[in-house]
Amino acid sequence: MADVCCKLQQLEKSQLINDKMLTKKKNDGLDDCDRCGEMILVENFVIDSEGNEVSEASKMTNLTGVKTETNLPNQSEVVLCQDLNGRFDGDGSAPVCDYTCHNDGHSGEVSQLSAIVSDGISGLNADPAAITRENDMTLEDMYNARYNFDEDDDDSDWEPSEKQTEVLKWFCVNCTMVNVEDVSNCEICGEHRESGILRHGFFASPYLPVEDVNQEELPVTENSEDSCKESFLSSSTAVGFDERMLLHAEVVMKSHPHPERPDRLRAIAASLATAGIFPGKCYPIPAREITKEELQMVHSVENIEAVDITRRMLASYFTPDTYANEHSACAARLAAGLCADLASAIYSGRVKNGFALVRPPGHHAGVKQAMGFCLHNNAAIAASAAEAAGAKKVLIVDWDVHHGNGTQEIFERSKSVLYISLHRHEDGRFYPGTGAADEVGSMGAEGYCVNIPWNRGGVGDKDYIFAFEQVVLPIALDFNPDFTIISAGFDAARGDPLGCCDVTPAGYASMTQMLSALSGGKLLVILEGGYNLRSISSSATAVIKVLLGESHVIDIDNTVPSKSGLRSVLDVLKIQMNFWPTLETNFTKLHLKWGSYAFQDTRKQSKKRRRTGVPIWWRCGRKSLLYRILSKQLRAKSCCNYSCRC
Repeated sequence: MADVCCKLQQLEKSQLINDKMLTKKKNDGLDDCDRCGEMILVENFVIDSEGNEVSEASKMTNLTGVKTETNLPNQSEVVLCQDLNGRFDGDGSAPVCDYTCHNDGHSGEVSQLSAIVSDGISGLNADPAAITRENDMTLEDMYNARYNFDEDDDDSDWEPSEKQTEVLKWFCVNCTMVNVEDVSNCEICGEHRESGILRHGFFASPYLPVEDVNQEELPVTENSEDSCKESFLSSSTAVGFDERMLLHAEVVMKSHPHPERPDRLRAIAASLATAGIFPGKCYPIPAREITKEELQMVHSVENIEAVDITRRMLASYFTPDTYANEHSACAARLAAGLCADLASAIYSGRVKNGFALVRPPGHHAGVKQAMGFCLHNNAAIAASAAEAAGAKKVLIVDWDVHHGNGTQEIFERSKSVLYISLHRHEDGRFYPGTGAADEVGSMGAEGYCVNIPWNRGGVGDKDYIFAFEQVVLPIALDFNPDFTIISAGFDAARGDPLGCCDVTPAGYASMTQMLSALSGGKLLVILEGGYNLRSISSSATAVIKVLLGESHVIDIDNTVPSKSGLRSVLDVLKIQMNFWPTLETNFTKLHLKWGSYAFQDTRKQSKKRRRTGVPIWWRCGRKSLLYRILSKQLRAKSCCNYSCRC
């Protein structure tokens, strides 16, 4: 045993195995090295003809715990024979190993190493084992031998508990929000993934698939041609719609569907059809593409050509959010043509009022640029058509949650068109950032642009109706328009993913009812935004019912606004009363009301301070009490100590 240890020390000094000492540890047939940690598994023992034990060993590595091959032809280390079945000579000389060394430069070292191991085995006389060793491989050696490694063994030490699975997603047909595959209802709006909203509109249940819709719960409609013809002849409401506008769509979907999508029109049309309104009770206006000359009354040649050239492109973008395909130019011209024809028909008296069920929307499109999902400004084109038909004064009320910056730009120098917009502004942080209360028009048309900016989201019916009563109607009555246009964006409706406000179908119906009393009832409603299909379809249906005269009168007396809404209305009145003197009375009344609110807030804050603040007498009393107690204790202790000394 001592001879073996000396030979192992001599082997270490010669650095034939790169400072790796082999020590024999017989433990269930396992040998390991104290330095490198590699283990030698003694698989079996063979007794040769001369009575000597010869072991067959295979190397195990601590990293993988599996057997590895030792005869790698591209490695530069010294490799011992894995199968030591050589015969010992009678004089105890070293056995002859049957192996081929793959590195001729180390042939002498291998012979010396084999002799040392054989002498150690013969001297131990107990369980000899042939040990296979190899030096540490360099990165270059590993790269050269990369084709000789078993791919299954390379990652054998990494066994994940479960395989990676792809999370499937689906987009809500109602609000376009993304949901995981294992849920059947949208986590945002609650709409079923197979909802029948595109077939039955908002009448379809949001919680059931289209196959489970109870047909008995849907409105009963008359589909006979005779009833339709009679309704057309006696109708006072016209609707403009063309299926070719559905071809305007984003070609390549990005992270989620674009909110301005063809399903918006499909949902409204399905609601009107299910309710028997259109077709049935409304007169259809035939669609036509507006001419270039009519467009030039509103837009520059630059805008017209930029939209027209998209006919030759499969997909294009005016801005990152304003897309176009090969059908978009036609859809935009159809929408503008329907709005122009509806305005002419209403002003001339052929129909009393109308609803333009069109897309793409238009109130963001300015004189030169297309933006905000809008290509041509439909409301501005309708106002121009009404003026061409003889209207002297046109009122445009825009209740879309976004400011109609394009419409304001087109008419900011005109006194014949009064533009009033109610929108989220939040000090310019809400898209598009324009529409502050001090934007009143220019070039002698000051006061003909009225902006009512909301300073927060969540604005509901009470704030909108309050603004109508205090600002919109007084100015509109003073203006006395010949024709009224509503840029009816329904993205301020409850549940809209972009507007995040709280206006209900009843609120939209109330505002429509108030505006229908202007200009002799000559009212055109043009669809703008709105991206929750259930909200937009129910709101549009409520508005059309008002146009048909079927909606009940809604009581809007004693409307109490929110504090934020009152503050916004006061800011508008303070500015606009310089141009509309009729607003001074409302401003004085509301200013006093705001003063009472401010006084109440001051009292609440003072009470809160008194509740949370620590009274002075308590702090002084506490200190005084502690001082007295501690003083008595000190006196008593000092007296006790003095008496003890005595």
